[in-house]
Amino acid sequence: MPFALSALTGVLLVLIFPRFDIEMLAWVAFVPMFFSFREQGLKASFMLGFIAGIIANCGILYWTTVAMSVYGRIPWVLSGIILLLLAGIISALYFGPWAAAVEYLNGKGIIETLSAPVIWTSLEFIRNYLFTGFPWENLGYSQYLNLPLIQVSEYTGIYGVSFIVMLANASIYSLIDGIIKEGRYIKFKRWGGVVISACLIYGVCVFGNRRLAEVQNASTSAPRIKVGLVQGNIDQDRKWNPAFQEETMNIYLSLTRSLASEKPGLIIWPETAVPFYFQSDHRYRPQVFSISRELNSFILLGSVAYEFVRSELEYFNSAYLISPEGKEAGRYDKIHMVPFGEYLPFPFSILYSFLGKVIGAIGDFTPGQNASIFLIPHGGFGVLICYEIIFPELSRRLALDGANMLVTITNDAWFGRTSAPYQHLSMATFRAVENRRFIARAANTGISGFVDMTGKIILSTDIFKHAYLAGEVGMEKTLTFYTYYGDVFSWACLFVSAILFWRTVGGLKFSLLSHKIKVLWQLTSRRR
Repeated sequence: MPFALSALTGVLLVLIFPRFDIEMLAWVAFVPMFFSFREQGLKASFMLGFIAGIIANCGILYWTTVAMSVYGRIPWVLSGIILLLLAGIISALYFGPWAAAVEYLNGKGIIETLSAPVIWTSLEFIRNYLFTGFPWENLGYSQYLNLPLIQVSEYTGIYGVSFIVMLANASIYSLIDGIIKEGRYIKFKRWGGVVISACLIYGVCVFGNRRLAEVQNASTSAPRIKVGLVQGNIDQDRKWNPAFQEETMNIYLSLTRSLASEKPGLIIWPETAVPFYFQSDHRYRPQVFSISRELNSFILLGSVAYEFVRSELEYFNSAYLISPEGKEAGRYDKIHMVPFGEYLPFPFSILYSFLGKVIGAIGDFTPGQNASIFLIPHGGFGVLICYEIIFPELSRRLALDGANMLVTITNDAWFGRTSAPYQHLSMATFRAVENRRFIARAANTGISGFVDMTGKIILSTDIFKHAYLAGEVGMEKTLTFYTYYGDVFSWACLFVSAILFWRTVGGLKFSLLSHKIKVLWQLTSRRR
């Protein structure tokens, strides 16, 4: 029975994210697992959390097998083993410890409505940084369509939404468990936790509805720029084939000219849109300069770049800005690389001989050093390349540095027709709310679109279609609490977690030490 309940939580966690998008299940998804590890002990609780994590992460991250097998040329069986290994690592580092910690603290009299959301939020925050970070589909991301709720992110970041959802799960469990154990004479501490949780969630939603109206009204007064998005839909197998370079460029140039009637001030092409080294190409580079002059528009495009560093050749995943005068106006090199996709972590480990050749075929990039703000007459904008959009601190840094709009360019062709492109877009919506910035997203095979300052996806394309979009984007100047102060809420959760464990583990050790000192003093006194 505990195994089945834990597995049920894993399945429910798959269903709350794209493309299922049954976000209401998130509010009860953990209730079965709470029952599964009730009075099971630390080892059993860890294993039950681990099981739920394995099932959830395999279901959420299944698309990694497509990237590995179809484009990385790794056999399907091996790619499945690697997926299990990835899911196992995430489960062992986060799901298992969370379940064990909640069960341990409950045994010390600290109820789940306090310990569960605080520890879960702390672990999600750690996950953002540990081993370069992999905060893919944190619990709060499941609520990206629940606009009133996610407005609190301008104060707490994504972690505040995760906290609220976990708090609701813990409260529902506590109430049901109380009814089972105590009947109608439920202890006050259970009712108190449920009432406080309900009031908090209600208050957050009331605040969210009010902020939705305020932000929408404020956005109409911000300076606006017409932005065009180009979705080339270039198949990954043909992308780097020299025989298709001209066809690829003709597609991008044709789609770009289709935007001429919209008179965009900025046109955005996806990540690595041009299948050559833009900095040194002499055949197609002039065509890009020419069309920027023709349309009198800035063009942002993705390209691989290179530099000789201490006589060694290093490669960068870059974004170039071309001015309406047909000149290069700036370049940004991607800072946060994708592990096992753009670089191999710990190159001297045993993984190097096992995966080195495969990773070399996919990409071996050097991270950039500085975030860049591209300046245009309407204001400044910051660029996030692909994976970078899931890291809140990168978007926050750009907003602090003067970005009035955020641009993300990506190539999700690696993932085929899986849920990955939809998951990727859902996480971008929170960067808009956290910093109150419009987001323009250009993707090679989709999804391209615009996100407004409330986190609403206002325009989007279908996947795997040649497409272009034009929309008006506000160039916002105000800074949010989150932009100013960052993850204060998450640090507070870490602090509270430390206090909870000090009260139990540290307090116990202190009591034992005091007892030993007292006994030693009594023995010494008797000898005297």
